Amino acid sequence: MSDVTILGLPIANHVIVGSGLLTDQERNIRRLIERGAGAVVTKTIHPTPPQGLDERIVRLPVGMLNSTTYSKRSVNHWLRVLRSFADDRLPVIASLHADSPAELAALAKDVEATGCRALELGISCLNEEDGLEDDNPDRVYAYTSETRSRTSLPMSVKLAIGEGLQDRVRAAIAGGADAVTVSDTISGAAVSPATGDLELNGVFGYSGPGIKPLVLAAIWQLRRRGINLPVLGCGGVGSGRDVADYLSVGATAVQVYTALHTDMYQTLERILAETGELIGPRTDAAPVPAGRESEGAVI
Repeated sequence: MSDVTILGLPIANHVIVGSGLLTDQERNIRRLIERGAGAVVTKTIHPTPPQGLDERIVRLPVGMLNSTTYSKRSVNHWLRVLRSFADDRLPVIASLHADSPAELAALAKDVEATGCRALELGISCLNEEDGLEDDNPDRVYAYTSETRSRTSLPMSVKLAIGEGLQDRVRAAIAGGADAVTVSDTISGAAVSPATGDLELNGVFGYSGPGIKPLVLAAIWQLRRRGINLPVLGCGGVGSGRDVADYLSVGATAVQVYTALHTDMYQTLERILAETGELIGPRTDAAPVPAGRESEGAVI
């Protein structure tokens, strides 16, 4: 796999480690990059993450449910860590969210001052106490445009598949996004065979192989409908075949996360090796289907 560029970052390959519990520690992020990750997205940094929530993961026969939200580490901690990554020129993307567009914009400005070179706006997490019941284009535009007004850093907006995705993507583009990450977790539930109650006592984020066909369809449809900005495909990636499939439907790069909860470094190395065997020297994103209008930003 030859060098590619995403969000202005020159990266060694198309495989990016997505945001989550595994990327909440500086040591893990550094080791993932050492083991070959093209880039790593931090766990989502939030000025005031929810406190006292019962944050857990439940492994399912296919995939995983999680009730986690944002990093519990302070913003000041992350600013120090991001400055260290920047000093070492590591391909790290800072995932950010806040309780309002103005707070998110202020956080992005502080992160830019560390030398961090790229952002992902994690605005679609559904695991907060009240859930995310109304992720609509107006909300996406408000968070994206306010953040763009305070930083020039390349940024991707992470969105969940589902109703109105095309309109939400267009809102992100209008607000100044350079890319979109598709998809965040989707609503899921599992019943405990022991109690008959819902695992985690509610509906939370589902990720894993079961989401992959849905995300592939969503990205393919976005490309068919003229959305031409970079897309970071995310959902159910556990092999080089999965990476190749995402690139085939129009993803520019591919995020892997849930699969890494088993043998994190070995799993990453396997996926990288399999991807290299399948896609070889390819350095560009899959072409947008011919005859469709283009829209969006350059990689």
